[in-house]
Amino acid sequence: MRPSTHRSAFTLIELLVVIAIIALLIGILLPSLGAARSAARTIKCAVNARSVVQGVSIYQATSKQYYPPHYVYGDDEEGGSWAQAQQQVTNPNPNHGYVHWSYSLFSGDTGVPEGAFTCPSVPNGGAPRTNPGGNQSDWEPNQQNDTGNTAGATTPQDRQARRTAYTGNAAIFPRNKFYSSGGERKNQLVTDATILLPSSTILVTEYLYNKGWDAINVGGIYKSHRPITPFVGGSAGVRVYDEPQGGALARFFYPRDSDILELSAIPQGAIDETSPTTLNAVGRHHPGKDKKGGTANFAFVDAHVEQMTVLQSVVQRKWGDRFYTLTGGNQVNTTERP
Repeated sequence: MRPSTHRSAFTLIELLVVIAIIALLIGILLPSLGAARSAARTIKCAVNARSVVQGVSIYQATSKQYYPPHYVYGDDEEGGSWAQAQQQVTNPNPNHGYVHWSYSLFSGDTGVPEGAFTCPSVPNGGAPRTNPGGNQSDWEPNQQNDTGNTAGATTPQDRQARRTAYTGNAAIFPRNKFYSSGGERKNQLVTDATILLPSSTILVTEYLYNKGWDAINVGGIYKSHRPITPFVGGSAGVRVYDEPQGGALARFFYPRDSDILELSAIPQGAIDETSPTTLNAVGRHHPGKDKKGGTANFAFVDAHVEQMTVLQSVVQRKWGDRFYTLTGGNQVNTTERP
């Protein structure tokens, strides 16, 4: 007589218990894994920001210690050459496009690759060029260039990193307005030696991505060539170029804390110089937050990087005490704007 055999197996209840335990563990681990990935991306963005600032220092070694202009109008459609007389309020040669400060680094001998201007925390690594050129994949949906054309337009094409996550402090990186036929202020190049507090003055930060690049979208034009203007005018309104050049008074102020808007209130085109403050176009997509949103990486003149919120950068007066790039009296009153 053959002995009977009995196979042990999980009962249905035991299987359900095991599945429930596995689901519970996944639920516990997934947020931690997501947080770890987010932290890793933040670190990578900080490393890239530091590399960019170090590249600026190398650039200065061959440019008499001058910082590169944040953008200028090219005097042709290729290369990085530009003429000072063409840097006016309106672009005299719009088909030439912009020569961006990123081009000064990745096209030269600084050792900074074009990819260093990207951040893995945002889609495609960063915002598109203002004038992307003929490759349709470089355009955002419904984007226009400076001449009113849409995706596929070959010209203009900016000399700029294909995707740009970082922007500079306009008080150190001058804009193109080196020439003016009127009485308004002009921009001027700045040397490293003129920065009074390099370890506490922001040089580079990140653009805001908030479900899109609306913060730099001005009428369909994604103005990724623009720097962040951290200060506002005191007597003539927020536009800094309208401030009188003479007198002993400090003409520029830090914005009010209330000028830093919550994410849900930031308007399209916050980068525009007529907005209450272009600091609302600074990124808030990294971990950690206050009532105004998340954090960004801020790279300082001495090349160290800090992670903080936009509001903290204002409260702690991290943007400097001079508007170095503007002609005339350029002292900044470190109190908030009247």
